[in-house]
Amino acid sequence: MDIVNDILEREQKKAEKYKPIVVEKHLELEFDVGTLLTSDTNDLDSKLIKSDQERDIYLQSLARDNTQLLLNKIWELPTERIDEAIVVRLPQPTTVLPRAKPVPKPKPLTKWQEFAKAKGITKTKKSKLEWDEQLQKWVPLYGFRKAAAEKEKNWLIPVPQNLDPMTDMYEKKATEKSEKVAKNELQRLKNIARARKVKIPRVGLPITSDKASSTQLATATSVAKASTASLGKFQDKLPKEKEARGKGVHELIPGKERKRKLPVPTPAAEKEQNLSMIDRILRKRPKIDMEKAVSKHINEEQLQRSEEKKSMKPMKGRGKPKGKGNATNFSAKKPKGGKGQRNPSKKNPGRKRR
Repeated sequence: MDIVNDILEREQKKAEKYKPIVVEKHLELEFDVGTLLTSDTNDLDSKLIKSDQERDIYLQSLARDNTQLLLNKIWELPTERIDEAIVVRLPQPTTVLPRAKPVPKPKPLTKWQEFAKAKGITKTKKSKLEWDEQLQKWVPLYGFRKAAAEKEKNWLIPVPQNLDPMTDMYEKKATEKSEKVAKNELQRLKNIARARKVKIPRVGLPITSDKASSTQLATATSVAKASTASLGKFQDKLPKEKEARGKGVHELIPGKERKRKLPVPTPAAEKEQNLSMIDRILRKRPKIDMEKAVSKHINEEQLQRSEEKKSMKPMKGRGKPKGKGNATNFSAKKPKGGKGQRNPSKKNPGRKRR
C-alpha cells in the first residue's frame, strides 16, 4: 500500500504543475485577438489583494487564467503548417492603440529608384571586396583600406599628351573627386525638392519667386559653408549673420541634426511649467525712461499752448482804419527802436528844461 500511496502522491504533484485549460469566470472576458489583448471586468478579491502573503500568488493565478483563455481563443482560429511549424492568421485588431507621435510617412523614391522600378531593375547584393588586377589582391570598395590601396596603385600617374606636361595629376584627380561629391550632393537636394513638389531651376537652389527671400539666402549661405570637408566648422561668420532655420534645413545642410521634440510631460510637470511661465510674465515690468517722458510731456504742453495762441482772435487797432468800407487794417508798423548800442564819443545832452 505504501508503494501505491507514493505513486498517487507523485501523480498528484505532477497534476498540480499542469493546470487544466478550462477556466470558469463569472463574466466573460473581452478579447481582441488581433492585438493579443484581454480585458477582465470581474471583481477582484479584496481580502487577497490586501494580504501581503497571498497577493502575489493571487495575481499570478489570475494572470495565468486570463492568458489561458486568450490561448483558447487563438486555438479556435484556423491553423496552417509553414516550415514544420503550426501558425495562426490573426484577425484585424479592433482596439485602437494610442501613439505619442504620428505614423511615419513612407520615404519618397529618388529619381534612380523610380527609373529602376519602371524598368524592373532589382538591386543585387554585392560583396564588400573586389579583385584588383594591378595589385593582385582583394581590395574593399570603400573605407580607409580603399584609400590606401588607391595610393599604392596610383603611386605614378602618367600625364596625357593633350595636357600640359607640368600639370599636377594628383591635384587634378582630387578636384575631380570633390566635383563628383558636389554633384551627388546636388542630386540629393534635387530629389528632396522634387519629393516636396518645389520648382527648381537647372542650376542653383530652388526659389519660389523672381527674387530669393532672406530665408532662402540664409539657407544658401549655410549650405555653401557646410559644403567644406569640416562641414563649416572653421568658416568665419559675417557680422550680422543668422543661422538658417525652418523646416527641412537639417536635410539640406549635411551634418545638421534636427532637434528632437521633448516627450509629453506629466500633468504635474506641465502645471509647474505653466505656473513658472506666468510668474516670469508677471515679474517683467516695462522700463521707463524718466528724462524722455518729461521731455515728451513738456513738448506736448508747448504744442498745446501754441495751438491755443493761434486759435485766439486778433484785437482791433487804435488808429483810424485805412481803405474803403468798414474793414479794419492792422498793418500799422511800430516805430523801430535802437539796437541797444551807444556811441561813447557822443555825449548825451539830456533833457531840456523849460
